[in-house]
Amino acid sequence: MDQEHIAGGGEGAGRRRFLALATGAATAAGLGAVGGCASPGGAGRADLRSGAGKGPTASGSAGKTTGPGAFDVKAENARPGNADWHVTKAGPARAIEGFADRVSVLPGESFGLHVSTTAPRFTVSAYRMGWYGGARARLVWRSEALPGIRQPEHTVDSATRMVRTRWPRTATVDTKGWPEGCYLLRLDAQGAEGQRFVPVTVRSAATAGRTVVVNAVATWQAYNRWGGYGSYDGPSGGYASRSLAVTFDRPYEYDDGAGLFLVYEAPLLALAERLGLPLAYATTTDVAREKRLLEGAAAVLSLGHDEYWSPEQRAHFTAARDAGTNIAVLGANCCFRRIRLEPSDLGPDRTVVCYKSSYDQDPGFKRGGPATVDFRSAPGADPESSLLGVIYDGYPVDAPYVVTNPGHWLFEGTGVKAGDHFPHLVGVEYDKVDTGFPTPRPIEILAHSPVVCEGRPSHQDTAYYTAPSGAGVFATGTMRWVEALDATGDGRSGANHGLDARSGAFTTRVTENMLRVFAAGPAGRTHPAQDNVKAVYGGS
Repeated sequence: MDQEHIAGGGEGAGRRRFLALATGAATAAGLGAVGGCASPGGAGRADLRSGAGKGPTASGSAGKTTGPGAFDVKAENARPGNADWHVTKAGPARAIEGFADRVSVLPGESFGLHVSTTAPRFTVSAYRMGWYGGARARLVWRSEALPGIRQPEHTVDSATRMVRTRWPRTATVDTKGWPEGCYLLRLDAQGAEGQRFVPVTVRSAATAGRTVVVNAVATWQAYNRWGGYGSYDGPSGGYASRSLAVTFDRPYEYDDGAGLFLVYEAPLLALAERLGLPLAYATTTDVAREKRLLEGAAAVLSLGHDEYWSPEQRAHFTAARDAGTNIAVLGANCCFRRIRLEPSDLGPDRTVVCYKSSYDQDPGFKRGGPATVDFRSAPGADPESSLLGVIYDGYPVDAPYVVTNPGHWLFEGTGVKAGDHFPHLVGVEYDKVDTGFPTPRPIEILAHSPVVCEGRPSHQDTAYYTAPSGAGVFATGTMRWVEALDATGDGRSGANHGLDARSGAFTTRVTENMLRVFAAGPAGRTHPAQDNVKAVYGGS
């Protein structure tokens, strides 16, 4: 987020306000709390490899992962779902919480769980998230009862203010038989009240011919204030007390441990799996690490809030576009912060480094690495618009989404007319087409919505451009797009920021149109963009 768009209190205060506006008070409730655990306890440990745990396992059609593209999304989602996956009894703060020591694993690989609880025992239930007839999840595996321990108190690194846990591993989980996909593990305290989630991705080994769902885990971690510190502020609430590096070696504070997954990613995942499209699954750290991961992919999806990117991730997205892979950006403020991934005590790529305005103090920068500052900022300025077509313009806004190009193929079947508007769909951050920054052409503006951001008049744009490779790139230009997919009712309850069923139906149909066309191959070959920037803005 651009500091010039923050009203008072510094960036830390602005981002606390941001999360409350963006995800609702329930998700942001942990922002003011200082995390941590009580006195250290003994380290119990369980091995949950094949046969050690009890409960459902993946088998039959759901386990077809013998070759690239072999995973059958339709067959998986035809299996019975489990609508009881939600956290309904969170219990007191720190009643139970944990993290995985791998952000993602290949099917059949194991990972460690590091759990702290005040309960004498706990269980782990692995839910694969998807559609499942509307249940949104399927129970793939459940552990036996495991001994609970209260883990040692966290510490804070004096140089970077990074929260460290150094919790011993309490269980090893084997994913043999688990289908590819996005998982929430639910920790259930036994003998006391308490539930929390731990997210993990069972990633795809190859993506050729598939649409790749990318979990924005670096952004989840940047907004995580477990232990009292995140990338925006510390316990004092001030920007100067922010963490300069954050680690995956700690639980997520928000949404009962789910990070930002449930608000910004799960609705899109459910829609894509309902359509039965060939899908692949990865995280932003996977894309950064594996140069060839996106080779041959039909499309790659950046979900609702995907702000923190490494140069490697951006390079691999760009190479994919230049090879004909379509890109959809289903949020706003995407590819805004330049980060560096470093190892933690538990493994590679588990520390997200972003010094922002203090980049000159960054040891990595002093060694000759890129500055961990906004992509558009010096030194090494490289505005995100060269990849996305749109560029971040500000926050906070709450404005109607206004259709300006109703005949566009992405709006097919929506019935919209020029000037139709959808209340509250533009928010809390927004992007626009701004040819003062590098902008690929031809680019079409589909929606051009007036906004007033901190007293400054501007516009939000939804845009689509086509690259010389034939790739199509679609950007919604609003952070509420994925959230809107779940909008129901008349909006008067205030849920989903007042978005109503009409907005839900509209965003769902547009997203379906995009997913189907993008899954078929380079969209620019069948749906070339017709540049209309001059018609919309009256400029060049």
